[in-house]
Amino acid sequence: MMSFEPLEWGALLLTLAFFAVLYYLDKKKQWDFGVCTILATAFGIVVGLVFKGHYTYVAAFGAVYSRVISALVIPLLAFSIISSITNLGLSIRLKNIGWKTVVFLLLNTLTASVITLVAAIVTNVGAGFTYELATDYEAAEVPTIVDTLVSLFPQNLAAHWVGGEVVPIVIFLILVSIAFNKFSEEEPEKAAPFKAFIDAGDKVMGKVVSIVISFTPYAVLSLIARAVSRSSLGDLLPLLSVLVLAYVVCAIQTFLVEGVLLWVIGKLNPIPFFKKIWPAGVVAFTSQSSVGTIPVTVTQLKKMGVNEDIASFVASLGANLGMPGCAGMWPVLLAVFAVQILGITYTPMQYGFLIVLALIVAVGSVGVPGTATITATALFVAAGLPVEVIVLLSPVSSIIDMARTATNVVGAATAAVLVAATEENQLDLAAYQGLEKNTAADIC
Repeated sequence: MMSFEPLEWGALLLTLAFFAVLYYLDKKKQWDFGVCTILATAFGIVVGLVFKGHYTYVAAFGAVYSRVISALVIPLLAFSIISSITNLGLSIRLKNIGWKTVVFLLLNTLTASVITLVAAIVTNVGAGFTYELATDYEAAEVPTIVDTLVSLFPQNLAAHWVGGEVVPIVIFLILVSIAFNKFSEEEPEKAAPFKAFIDAGDKVMGKVVSIVISFTPYAVLSLIARAVSRSSLGDLLPLLSVLVLAYVVCAIQTFLVEGVLLWVIGKLNPIPFFKKIWPAGVVAFTSQSSVGTIPVTVTQLKKMGVNEDIASFVASLGANLGMPGCAGMWPVLLAVFAVQILGITYTPMQYGFLIVLALIVAVGSVGVPGTATITATALFVAAGLPVEVIVLLSPVSSIIDMARTATNVVGAATAAVLVAATEENQLDLAAYQGLEKNTAADIC
């Protein structure tokens, strides 16, 4: 039986009142999706501050949304990847898209690592920081290179689904797609029903995603309220410099670096990109799940004119490979923080080695749960740094993870746009520039 807790119920009632406002602005005033989401963020902060520490009922809405979004990931990938690759066929384009995707994703990791290294050294992060290291810290197990490579390949699809291991499933789907392409060349009539089923399923899943996305502002309010409500100012103050620096680096990577890449490589104005990718960034920021944000990312990429086959392929791979926030910024920031705390003298060559390690970790940690912790631990082990330093940042890690995840998602989306822009007729410039009317999914 549910006990009566006035503050918990008060937080719930205020949340419901804000929900009613959002609903009114959506249905009656037809406010823009992005504006509704920003307003929902503000409402969430208010709820979190007013009812500090009382978020149990409020958080349920965000939890339900996150669960449903997560449930969509594997079915969406199953249809979208097979549909994408079978549409691409066995042409040279598939090979081009593959290597370009890897290059652009790792380029994001490289830039994030370099920016973090420079910013951390210039600000002298960690210098003079007095804190007793935990002695009972248990390092996350880092798989060997051989184990990592082996784990990339499918063994039990059901287990991979339950464990959220996307890469083995993606590889299996790629094998199925390639087999279909060869079969369709030999016996096109027999292959046609399978193709029709996959394409229809892809369209249906797209509609499901649109319905779920329409609830994003309400989920954002709930998740932001939870994050603000459960944060302790006393825990955050000693580590405020790391928190601020991490957010600054993520902002530079997300807006400046990605914008420059779009402008220089893609020959595109980055402003339309940021306007359209905003919903995916918000979902990533609040849910802290790159994989869970894949459906939203793919939807927004298609709205900006990216070929849906490329959007599905690159977004799914980008949720596990590259990861500028989790594999670029975070491990390097922690490493410099540890070096400064311990008073270790690092040479420029040793700092450069950290960047190389970050790139290796970005590839080696694909498909491993708990990416940020694993990548940081792997880099620390390889660099010979004490892994117990990682625990120092645990009070702010979850808050920083919001920015890390958003950075990952925007980086993957940038890679998708760049792949499409550098392939002939794979990016609809009219849609990208906003010359076409937005669909109903653009409203909250």
